[in-house]
Amino acid sequence: MESLIPVINKLQDVFNTVGTETIQLPQIVVIGAQSSGKSSVLENLVGRDFLPRGTGIVTRRPLVLQLIYTPKDDREMRMQEGEIVTAEEFGKFLHTKNKIYTDFDEIRREIENETERMSGNNKGICPEPIHLKIFSPKVLTLTLVDLPGITKVPVGDQPEDIELQIREMCMTYISNPNSIILALTAGNTDIATSEAIKFAKEVDPEGRRTLAVITKLDLMDQGTDAMDVLCGRVIPVKLGIIGVINRSQADINNHKEISEALKDESSFLSKKYPGIANRNGSAYLARTLNRLLMHHIRDCLPELKTRVNVMAAQFQQLMNSFGQEVEDKPQLLLQIITRFAAAYCSTIEGTSKHIETTELCGGARICYIFHETFGRTLEGVDAMGGLTQIDILTAIRNATGPRPALFVPEISFELLVKRQIRRLEEPSLRCVELVHEEMQRIIQHCGTQQEMLRFPKLHERIVDVVTSLLRRRLPITNNMVENLVAIELSYINTKHPDFTEAHLIHRSMTDSSEEFKRHAIQQREQVNRNDDRMRTPIVTVNDGSLKLSQWVKGKTEAVQQNGPNTNMVQTSSAPSSVIQSPARKGLNLLDEVPTFTTSRKLSQREERDCLVIERLIKSYFLIVRKNIQDSIPKAIMHFLVNHCKDNLQSELVSHLYKQEEICRLLEESEHIAARRKEASEMLEALQKASQIISEIRETHLW
Repeated sequence: MESLIPVINKLQDVFNTVGTETIQLPQIVVIGAQSSGKSSVLENLVGRDFLPRGTGIVTRRPLVLQLIYTPKDDREMRMQEGEIVTAEEFGKFLHTKNKIYTDFDEIRREIENETERMSGNNKGICPEPIHLKIFSPKVLTLTLVDLPGITKVPVGDQPEDIELQIREMCMTYISNPNSIILALTAGNTDIATSEAIKFAKEVDPEGRRTLAVITKLDLMDQGTDAMDVLCGRVIPVKLGIIGVINRSQADINNHKEISEALKDESSFLSKKYPGIANRNGSAYLARTLNRLLMHHIRDCLPELKTRVNVMAAQFQQLMNSFGQEVEDKPQLLLQIITRFAAAYCSTIEGTSKHIETTELCGGARICYIFHETFGRTLEGVDAMGGLTQIDILTAIRNATGPRPALFVPEISFELLVKRQIRRLEEPSLRCVELVHEEMQRIIQHCGTQQEMLRFPKLHERIVDVVTSLLRRRLPITNNMVENLVAIELSYINTKHPDFTEAHLIHRSMTDSSEEFKRHAIQQREQVNRNDDRMRTPIVTVNDGSLKLSQWVKGKTEAVQQNGPNTNMVQTSSAPSSVIQSPARKGLNLLDEVPTFTTSRKLSQREERDCLVIERLIKSYFLIVRKNIQDSIPKAIMHFLVNHCKDNLQSELVSHLYKQEEICRLLEESEHIAARRKEASEMLEALQKASQIISEIRETHLW
């Protein structure tokens, strides 16, 4: 059993080197109100004056105190840094490394200096602990933590929330389930108002790890005693209540020896509390603490061993993720490039080992762009979007020039359908842009590899190379997409097997020809041969859409009467708008350019012609849209996706694998290097701790 506390002290030393609180080691935490006598109790346990003393708050940083029983003839314990310490008692601070302190006044001054260095010199506090070891043949092996006294009102440089800060500091230590709480209360105060007991009950409501200490028993009012309190009749504490007597300030000022103070304490207890004197006093407190700590360590050790082994495995895994020190840099660079290229390609192909489950990425996202985003966008493009019936009629009339049309001109269909086909170019180019963005996004998806975080300059250069490759392929792909649309515009194939509406043109032309013949015959039968020879009969075909004006009579006779060299003059019966004297300028009877309005009612012939063109445009547009929907993804895959995928590794090697850049690219991140160092130190400490614990045999526990 006696070997258990040194084991914990060794573990404390191991973990102090890495400055971690991840392993909660068994220790005794001393809490109490300000000026309750905590420092005096600790000095009584050590048997030497070594703590700062004074009025107000003196302990302003946690003090982790390891008392190590060291016999005079124990050369192993007294061997420090290759030299044997001859002094009977000596101390060591963690922050001063290997320096040995044999003067306990110097230890006090070092505590004061280190406190002021971190906490200031005007009552400020700091949660950073001071670690002190004291080696002596007069102490029992213990590990204690002395905390600042619980206070209510800020003084000096103390912040307004000093009470809350001290409370949080105390809770941090006593919340450790492996700690024993030493709750101090002055005997000249009511224990029911003890802040230390109150704090202890909050974290240890059953009192399984709380030991109460009543100080200053000699300062109680005359006629009163602490018998009921010490016997547990006021507030029961499972681990017990022990009374001690501190040196007065006068004793301290007069440099009264602690050994003399302990004799006076024993004498006072024998006179005042003879029945329980053997269960009180500083010597009994030291033995009790030693016994409690050993049994507590025995109970905590199995769980502590498991915790150490689990954490060792975790830090080993963390070390593996950081990688080992780089030895062959060229080989490592090739390996990283190869792994990145493989990860990039597998993300596109969907064969990655780590498949994303929260969102689409890589090849799946490209597929979604092709068939969902692009496909639905094309389906939303209306064949007649932006094209009105008046636009169609205008195109038909413009396609005939100065001649009224007998049939629906094919050129009007071609002009209009090309206009609609051009509307497919913009969504096609947008599809290229979306795929390019996803290809760029894959870089970051693959860039989460540990090597990319470890070598930030290499990661930056890889991103630059891949981005440059994608940027070079973007205009080539866009050009191909534009060409595909231009190809559809270059030749309107009305013989396409899916162009089911093409027969309408032939039927429309046939219907118009027969109608023209029928109406012409009817008009000729209705001509009155006895009319004036200058009368102008009007032949109307297709409800007025085709008008033929001709001079039936008089034109030849007028030429014959006047002769070829005679100026033609307008006869009284001739229309004034047609026959003019050459001596007079022609008259423009069109006041303005004719326009169409939506309110204009189309004739039956015009409605039929517009319907024919509209049905032809819809039929052919669907054919072209289907072609575009099929060919654009293929072009993007060939010119952008597959090209980048096939040439990625060679592109990376050609730009990155250069002798003069290898060392620069493989410079580690300072953050990663620091984390590896911390992880390495922690792993080493855990492995050493596991070895220390493993040296304890089961027989030592009982």
